[in-house]
Amino acid sequence: MTNLAVSNSAAAVSAAASTTAFSGTSGASTAGSAGAASTLTQSDFLQLLTAQLKYQTPTSPADPTQLASEFAAVSEVNGIDQLNTQVGNIQSSTTAAQMAQASTLVGKQVAVSGDTILANTSGAAAGAFNLASAAQNVTVSILSPSGTVAGTLNLGSLPAGQQNFTWSNGVAGTQYTYQVNATSAAGAAVPVTPYSVYTVQGVNVSGTSPTLNIQGTSTPLPVSSIQTVLGGTSS
Repeated sequence: MTNLAVSNSAAAVSAAASTTAFSGTSGASTAGSAGAASTLTQSDFLQLLTAQLKYQTPTSPADPTQLASEFAAVSEVNGIDQLNTQVGNIQSSTTAAQMAQASTLVGKQVAVSGDTILANTSGAAAGAFNLASAAQNVTVSILSPSGTVAGTLNLGSLPAGQQNFTWSNGVAGTQYTYQVNATSAAGAAVPVTPYSVYTVQGVNVSGTSPTLNIQGTSTPLPVSSIQTVLGGTSS
């Protein structure tokens, strides 16, 4: 049976279709077919397929098995693209939710692991700590940047759990450290976990997840580092 004669342009389209859409007719790997298909959209694939079917040689038509394989490859790539789009939408929604949650902390005092306190414009500094068990006597020693004792607070008897304190004799803008000494009714030391307290001034969205801009430092504070929220502030 005589092969159909085609024009130079038609032959070029047919060659492109055969080479691009149906690359690797013998010994080609599935990965190679998927790689070729991944460079085409479904519309491109259908155009090339139509060209090949139109100009194929009657004595040597396209292999139905190969056609099915290429259809599967294009469908797989399209499915992956759709999945990536859905994942991106989920990530965007998650980031938006994190931003909304972080924005509720603006103007609040938050506590993170640490032992520093910062005096505000009035010279007052707030701190927080956690007592592992009830304590009969609790004292807080405030240390200046040079390490000398700047003040002492006698908090008396306190129950187990989170406790807060405020010291009013600081120098505005100065960062202090503190030490908590707690003893039980039997005179045994009670374990204490200190917190650094910061005032949240804004939300930073320049990174992959929102962070907090806090008073007294230019270093953003990760939302995940917050141990507790103390509430509103007094400046």
